This record gives sequence, C-alpha cells and structure tokens, in this order.
Amino acid sequence: MKLRNVAIIAHVDHGKTTLVDGLLKQSKTFRENEAAMSQTLILDSNEQERERGITILAKNTAVTYRDTKINIVDTPGHADFSGEVERTLNMADGALLVVDAQEGPMPQTRFVLKKALEMRLRPIVIINKIDRRGARIQEVVDETCDLFLDLATDESQLEFPIYYAIGRDGKAWKNMPSDPSEPADLTPIFEAILEHVPPPETDIDGPFQMLVAALDWDNFLGKYAIGRIRRGIARPGLSVAVLGREDVGESARIDKVHVNQGLKRLEVAQAEAGDIVAITGIKNVGIGDTIADIAAPEALPTIEIAEPTLKMAISANTSPFAGREGQFVTSRQILDRIDKELETNVSLRVAMGDNGEYILSGRGELHLSVFIETLRREGFELQVGKPQVITKTVDDVVMEPVEELTVDVAPDYAGAVTAEVGRRRGILLSQTESSDGSARLVFEITTRGLLGLRNQLLTQSRGTAVMNSLFLRYEPIGSPIPKLRNGVLVSSETGKAVTYGLNIAQGRGITFIPPQTQVYEGMIIGLNSREDDIAINVTKEKKQTNIRSSTSDIAVILTPPTILSLEQSLDFLEDDELLEVTPKSLRLRKVILTAAGRAKAKK
Repeated sequence: MKLRNVAIIAHVDHGKTTLVDGLLKQSKTFRENEAAMSQTLILDSNEQERERGITILAKNTAVTYRDTKINIVDTPGHADFSGEVERTLNMADGALLVVDAQEGPMPQTRFVLKKALEMRLRPIVIINKIDRRGARIQEVVDETCDLFLDLATDESQLEFPIYYAIGRDGKAWKNMPSDPSEPADLTPIFEAILEHVPPPETDIDGPFQMLVAALDWDNFLGKYAIGRIRRGIARPGLSVAVLGREDVGESARIDKVHVNQGLKRLEVAQAEAGDIVAITGIKNVGIGDTIADIAAPEALPTIEIAEPTLKMAISANTSPFAGREGQFVTSRQILDRIDKELETNVSLRVAMGDNGEYILSGRGELHLSVFIETLRREGFELQVGKPQVITKTVDDVVMEPVEELTVDVAPDYAGAVTAEVGRRRGILLSQTESSDGSARLVFEITTRGLLGLRNQLLTQSRGTAVMNSLFLRYEPIGSPIPKLRNGVLVSSETGKAVTYGLNIAQGRGITFIPPQTQVYEGMIIGLNSREDDIAINVTKEKKQTNIRSSTSDIAVILTPPTILSLEQSLDFLEDDELLEVTPKSLRLRKVILTAAGRAKAKK
C-alpha cells in the first residue's frame, strides 16, 4: 500500500483537531452507527483537553484514501506544549498549516512553521473558517506569505499550495469559493496530501532502525514505543538494541507491532520502513532513543527539545487540613508520579530543592498547571510555590528569557493593557487594528513580567483580552519588577467562615470563599484593597444581646466571592505564599501560618 505521513500544525484554536474529525469521518474510518460519527474533537480524548478546548498531547491516527494510507499527527497549538510538537514532527514528511481566516498567523503559527521548515517538511496552507463574519481572507493569505518569506531556509520553500476550508462543516476548496454554503467535502485536502506530500524515503531491505518519538502505556501490554520506522521491517520476535544518547544500549526483543487505523491500534505481523508504529516488549526505552536491529546497532540523531523557562516547588501538603481529602499524600508517592510523567512529558524536568521539595520545570504556566491538575484528579494532595523564571549564566552574565506577547483586545481597553504591560517593563512593538475592530498589540516582555499578567488583563478588559506569547531569546537580566499585587486578607482563626465575619472582610477587600467554608489560621481568604496583609477572624459570629435593634432582622447580603481557578491561583502567589492542592479544594495560604511567626520572619 502507498503511504503518506503528514502533521497538522497551527496556533491554538485555529481548527486543527476539527479538521482531523472531518478527515476521519469522510474517509469512512468509522461505521455510520459508531459513536465517533456524531462526536467533535474526536482525538481530544483527554478529559482536560475537552474541558479546556485545546490539544495538549500529540496524537497519531491513520486514514485510507484511494489505496493510500495517510498517517496523521495532530499536534498541540499552545506554546506551552511545543515540546510535543518538536518531538512528533520528525515522524512526518509534510505539514498541513491551518490558519484562521480572521486571526491570521499568530505567535504559535510562526513557531510550528519554523520547526516544520527546519525539518524540511513539505507545507500545505489551509485558510480555515472562511465563513467567519470577520474573515479577511486575502489579507491573511498575504500575511502567511510574508511569514514564509521570513522563515524559509531556501527558495523552494516559498512555493506552497493554498486551500480554503470550513473545517467544522467538513468542506474544502482548491480555490476560494464564491459561495461557501454550496455543497463540498474535504476531497481537495486528501488530493493535496497525495499530490504535494512526498512518500517517505525508505530502505526496506536494510536492518531495522527506528527513532522513538512518543511513549504510551496500558495495563495489558505495558509500554509502547511509538515512532516512524526509518529502515527495515519491524516484526514480533526481532532482537533489537536500545541506543540512548551515549549509544550504550541493552538488548531486547519486540513482542508485538501495532499500526494506527482511525482511533484503533491494529496488531500486525510486520510493518515496513516509512510507517508509524507502536512496538511493545521493550521496557527500558525513552523518547529520543533508537531501536535498531541487534546485528546493526546504529543510533539515529536524537530529538533536541528546547529548555524549560519556568519552575515551581512542589511538596507534600503541610497545612492543618493535610490528609483529609487526598488518597496520595506522601513525598515518595508524589516523586514516583513525577518520575512516571517524565518518561512521556519530554519538556518537564525535576530537581531536589534546598528544603526537600521537588523543583518542577516546564515550558510555561499552562504546561505546569495541566500536570498539577492531572495530579489533583488522580487523588494527590500537594502544595505548590510561586512560579519562578529559570535564568542561566553565560560568561558570568545572568540571562533571563524574553518573549513576544500578542494581545487582542477591544480598542477601549488598549490603553489599560499598554499601561499594565509597561509597568512590567514590557516594550510595545506594534499596534494594529483588525477588520473586526479589535486592536492587536505586540510587545516584548520578559517571562518574569508575564507572571500574573493574564489575570490582570482579563480584569482590566472585563474578560475580553486574548493573550498569546512565544519565547524569543535570552538576554541579560533587567531591573526588578515592583510588587504588582495588593496585600491579602488572612484568616486569624481556625473554624468555619460565617456570614458576619465575611461581611467584615468584604469591608476590607474582595473575598475568595463563601460562608460555611472551613478555614485555618494563615489561610488566605481574600485580596486586600491596600498593599499590606491583614489578619481577619472570618469565623466570628455576631454577638447576641437582649436588646432589640430596629435593624436586627435585616439579613446581611454578601457580595459573591471571587473563585480562582488553578491557573489564577498560581498567578496570584507571592514568594511568602503557597497553594494547597487537593482533589476537592484549592486553598491559598501563607508559608508561615501564624501572625507572630510572620512578624518575626520580617525582622
């Protein structure tokens, strides 16, 4: 059977996964009565992916079109998961670059296209969502051409086909249609893949060789090593060598060979060079290792993954409520789970901290918070410190990461956004107006300045600002950024928060908890309206007297509390604060719980 390997790449929310849905359905991968035929975001099987509406993990699928098997790799669009993009692109020979017809090329579009061109993948551009009311199709085509002009490594990459699509409706055209509502399907995309994506260069007769690009696991067959066969044939029983970075490997034997077909893995008697396979039976294998025939143990170039830019301290929960809500509460259990994650999450790093905590490093707040949320859902209890930027020293100069920040916001709030980013030492590079009337602001800002910015921009823009960032480079560390958040309201007692106590707290600022919430001394229950921290007894009941007041029967009406998400809670933290994470609760707290202890530490 003929073969094509293609990756789908794009900025977040430009429609990659929806387009894959259409390709799977049109190719009759499923029976008409299968549940998948009525689903959307079929490949986003992870619970958090469906809730957040983003792709977190790269996934492989395969369809058959005109006697050609097409392996499709769906990659994440968010910059924090770019490690997933980097390691999976080397399984492909071509790339479908999906660009939103209204938003145009965005920061992550630049990143994924740059990686694809560096790997010499043949690009096919798809202008998606051409039915959007604010679509500016010709402008977006021009902007995409400019992006290729900027990123191409040679002239041949400046010639690429452009197609037009409404991925949600399963429609695509080779030329811009006069009436997008007319009947159509995704046949032009299938034909484009056959025409423009080259078949893999193969050497079937040579000894087996494969680079491991991903790992998976199940309780029946254990670890799966996933990658594209570079040479030879994979078959059960073949003796192989596992070659790591030092080329000193161990011998193993292939147990089973699987290939993709739709959402399923099919066991096969053999798979040939060029195909993407999942192999079992090899226990000690990692991403970037080479699996090769033991008679010719030659290693392939390993996958280079960009370094993490952000770190945070994680440790077992030490609050007064520790152990009440979680199933896994010890440091050893947390470390075992982190070690398991490190096998498949190639952008993640872990190190021991000075105080016995684990320092977890990743590509951004979302990258780290997705893992924290995963631990929470699996029954872990832990506490997390404030995210810190990772610096590095070059020639005795401390360097910090700098990012390009793009903010799309209504023009009325553009001034507030510029002022807030300016406070964080950000530099405005450009300001343009989109066809839908929104303003697009592009800044250069340090990763340090980005911490906590999302919450501030959403507050100042009444929830309308859309923010995207992309790592640019390291440069010498700048001056300190002043504290940008007010002080907090801290519970002075342990007990149950009551309406009367919370009403007093709301006279000082914004509260984060509703009545009847269990609190402990040192737990943060709100944000002060001033710069200093205040201890408040929110468990305090109103004193009962035998004197009747004319207002005694008037009920206290509280302002609804501000409930922070996991990302918002991490953004909120200062150096002397922690976030307690359990399967049922998120609690902000001070590192030192007693007021006397905090006062002593300041001296």
